[in-house]
Amino acid sequence: MSELRKDSLTFMEALGQSVANVSPTLTPAVAVTVVAAMAGTASWLVYVLATLSLVIVGINVSKLAARISAAGSFFIYVSRALGPSWGMLSGWAMLAAYLFTAMALTAATALFIQDLLTSAGLATAAPPILLFAVISLAVWLFAMRDIRISSRVGLTVEAVSMAIIILVCFISLEDHGFATDTRQLTFDGASFGSVAQAIVFGIFSYVGFESAATLGKETRNPFVAIPRAVILTPIIAGVFFIFTTYVITQGFGDDGAKLGASTGPMTDLVAGKNGMLTVLIYIGATISCFACALASINAFSRMLFSLGRYQFVHRSMGMIHDRHQTPHVAVTIGCVLNFLICSAFYKQAYTDLLGYFGTIASFGFILVYMACSVAAPVLLRKLGTVTTGDYVMGALGAVLMILSLIGSLYPVPDVPYKYFPYGFAVYMLVGVVWFGLLKVRMPQTLLGLEHDMEVS
Repeated sequence: MSELRKDSLTFMEALGQSVANVSPTLTPAVAVTVVAAMAGTASWLVYVLATLSLVIVGINVSKLAARISAAGSFFIYVSRALGPSWGMLSGWAMLAAYLFTAMALTAATALFIQDLLTSAGLATAAPPILLFAVISLAVWLFAMRDIRISSRVGLTVEAVSMAIIILVCFISLEDHGFATDTRQLTFDGASFGSVAQAIVFGIFSYVGFESAATLGKETRNPFVAIPRAVILTPIIAGVFFIFTTYVITQGFGDDGAKLGASTGPMTDLVAGKNGMLTVLIYIGATISCFACALASINAFSRMLFSLGRYQFVHRSMGMIHDRHQTPHVAVTIGCVLNFLICSAFYKQAYTDLLGYFGTIASFGFILVYMACSVAAPVLLRKLGTVTTGDYVMGALGAVLMILSLIGSLYPVPDVPYKYFPYGFAVYMLVGVVWFGLLKVRMPQTLLGLEHDMEVS
């Protein structure tokens, strides 16, 4: 049976997978509007809290990645610490998380392509279904090829796009005479409830930071490279998000409603000043969002591949392309689902789809981050290397993720966001039923995983 291309990725390429999956450019380019509409002048605080939370989670994940190298990453991590049943549910949650992230970024890519076409006077209304088809096909073509291409492209694109965003931020700061924004520092008009509601979508800005872990079988020296990539990514992204959110909010006069209504906050900041810079922002944002959609499909396919190898889903999901050594069946399924679900909601605004799909994806990530925070000290205890600090970090990570979930439920958000947690709960219940049936009808699947755990 063919295997993934072993030892083909360097640390920088593993970092490229995580950075591309986060897509730092997306937040200042459009996602910040969703947070600003909720949190107003406290938007930058949302990203401070989210950064601290996910760095803690990253530390917990890194402890697992430093001891386990597997394409299934979180599915395997949780299985070996808490048991196969919890591991299967973590894998199930992560499938939805990566797929909905891909869909959210497909919508964002379509938005920026449309903006780019409009600004160039080439088109006024490209059909959404056509854009979704082109983007999904392009993702499929890249994902089917060598993973090194995706990782290198992702890291390079993000570095260039982030440089453009920082340039725009300094132009905006210069317009304000580099003055301190006291309204933001005093959270004028903001409330605790608004910050709590915004945290879930704020976390979405970071999700995917851990996706380098899905490349454990393809990275050189994975027990060192993967943990470093997992911790470094949320730190880089967090500093970038906090700075850009502060500057953008100031640029919009600290008006959360006005910023929330913007479909392109970065371009609005330089409107009428530099046409070429506006075009560069659109191009950078388009490629960045595409790279994130690609990274999400790469991570989704590795997770589905691992589940297929253990026969928790059909064994064909675990097949590898003979030439490219990529999980081509899993990649194809991910891209087809990405196109079909996006197309089903083609009448919705792109920014709405970004908010909807992104929020749903966040629930999957939050659940798995919580499970990994619990799993890290448990696994270390089994290995006889656990410390008090490991217990403290694990507890902090789990509690912070629980608080994030509570914030999505209370205060009750507006329609349709208030229905999303319950919809995701139904999805997880389907997973419970499915794996319950497998346990009864195909007990060898669990035995196979348990045997692999013992060998490992």
